[in-house]
Amino acid sequence: MFTSDMILDATLIPAMLVALVAGLLSFLSPCVLPIVPPYLAYMGGVSVGEMTEARAARGRALLAAVFFVLGLSTVFLLLGAAASTLGRALLQWQGWFVTGAGVVIMIFGAHFLGVLRIPFLAREARLDAGDRGGSAFGAYLLGLAFAFGWTPCLGPILGAILGLAATEADVARGMALLATYAMGLGIPFLLVAAFFPRLGGVMRAMRRHMERIERVSGLLLWTVGLLMVTGQFTAFSWWLLESFPALAAIG
Repeated sequence: MFTSDMILDATLIPAMLVALVAGLLSFLSPCVLPIVPPYLAYMGGVSVGEMTEARAARGRALLAAVFFVLGLSTVFLLLGAAASTLGRALLQWQGWFVTGAGVVIMIFGAHFLGVLRIPFLAREARLDAGDRGGSAFGAYLLGLAFAFGWTPCLGPILGAILGLAATEADVARGMALLATYAMGLGIPFLLVAAFFPRLGGVMRAMRRHMERIERVSGLLLWTVGLLMVTGQFTAFSWWLLESFPALAAIG
């Protein structure tokens, strides 16, 4: 049986903070943020105008958003379990595995920073959930499709978090890491659905700074990869706990 001390410790807490920020950056990415309003409207079976003017329409969109987030969270949790299982299988080569994962994450970071462009990360492989707008089941299917297929924006960042999960070599810890990433990506969807009229201006402002958001994403990934390659991620974990003692209360 897993205890909180086994799942949450000094090593995992910083990784979860990275995963949370990575999820938020995924939401703010160029091919996610612009489609949020029409996506929510379609899933709720309403129009964007109705979401702006009618509270009932926002309620339907919020309910659909909940099932959408459940759908994408299902995929992320399964991916986290799979990555951690792989890490456990490769436990005897853990040092090499962590270094290799760090190098891959640094390459993903360079992609976002514009230092190099990786062609396959510029492709989308979206799954079609069919004409199921306005139903909770359809929203759940769209969440599954979104998590599986939105590769241009989710691919590099999600790959980095999966790399971190694989180095954990523990299924519960890996799933906790991906659950945190799902929170970072999913909670903004729920907030937009609940407070759409008030957040419209904020979303427009974010769209004007897409390039900066991409560069922040790249810098985050590159830094995490460098810490993994140099073996300093654990040292960073202890430094973070010493600097912010309140984090120790989480575990």
